[in-house]
Amino acid sequence: MALERTEEMTTANGWLAGKKALVTGGSRGIGAAVVRRLVDEGATVVINYRASADAAEALVKELDGDGGRVAAALQADVSDPAAAKDLVERAVATLGGLDVLVSNAGLEHFGSLESITVADYERVFGVNVGGQLFTTQAAVAAMGAGGRIVLTSSVSVRMAVLEHSLYAASKAAVSALVLNLAPELAARGIAINAIAPGGTRTDMAAENGLHYMPPALKDLPFDTLIKMSSAWGRLAEPEEIAAAVAFLVSPDASYITGSTLFAEAGR
Repeated sequence: MALERTEEMTTANGWLAGKKALVTGGSRGIGAAVVRRLVDEGATVVINYRASADAAEALVKELDGDGGRVAAALQADVSDPAAAKDLVERAVATLGGLDVLVSNAGLEHFGSLESITVADYERVFGVNVGGQLFTTQAAVAAMGAGGRIVLTSSVSVRMAVLEHSLYAASKAAVSALVLNLAPELAARGIAINAIAPGGTRTDMAAENGLHYMPPALKDLPFDTLIKMSSAWGRLAEPEEIAAAVAFLVSPDASYITGSTLFAEAGR
């Protein structure tokens, strides 16, 4: 029977009470919102970051009074397969096991076909695909039946954006990964899905939001462009994407695996 979330639920008795989670790219934006939500649901969480040490430590301090359920902030560049494996092993040692992986680490890229270099390809696919693949590989080795994995895809996999081919291709690969890993991991009792956020109010959106708009519309105010492109007429808040992630790792999603959940406001 699926659990129902009620107002009375606290971090002591939420639906993830006793669960152990690792969130990559968990220091800022959507990742930080996911960390907060998993802690709110009762999980003990390890935060991974690549370069934002101050933000990661600030989040640990922010949540430290909430039952101490942020166990550590661990630095690792997941684009390095050896570092990804080591990160998971350190998280497992810190937590005493692993039940949930939320793979949120990723990076953007815009550039014309002519401008794309081998270094660009290796950097984007190294983080967005390889980082998620090899973190998943290590996490599965540590998980038992009931494990839950959420990778990060993007709304970009099904919308045409000028000079966005490399990034979109990397995120399409993520959706293909979860679809094809689903039957393999189901044999172990592990579910794997992806979240595909639309435009979300983060630092990355602030830096790159205008690139998503057709060139003919780039002279319009950004707020106007968002109202034109979103059924809600606004960007998503990171907490709204985190809520979708929380659903995918919850008992209510027990039959869902191999899917990409688009949180995109009707694009």
